[in-house]
Amino acid sequence: MNRNPIIPFVVIMVFGIGLMFLLSFKGLGDAEELAKEAKGGGEKTEQAAANPEDIYQKSCVGCHGADYNGGVGPKLKGVGDRLSQDQIVQVVTKGRGNMPPGLVPEDKAEDMAKWLAKLK
Repeated sequence: MNRNPIIPFVVIMVFGIGLMFLLSFKGLGDAEELAKEAKGGGEKTEQAAANPEDIYQKSCVGCHGADYNGGVGPKLKGVGDRLSQDQIVQVVTKGRGNMPPGLVPEDKAEDMAKWLAKLK
């Protein structure tokens, strides 16, 4: 009837150490994969959006709203009345205020600025 009270603690310790080694090796594999992607050798699964509306839905709708009336970011309806097309290109590529830069690819910035200027 006397059982050793240390056995459950030893089993838990062995299980924990094994799990630690397993997760360490998993992390090493992930680190190698991330390094390969950083060098440009990984597969590119994300494709650039084709038109300004797709870019807006992907990158902008969270702050400017689905109806372009703002939210966290300012209202975009009538932005063509407030800013010139060149200024819009600068904002969408370089950022401004709380808007981070790089949300719109530079090769699509002109198209995005034309589209935004026409929003009413």
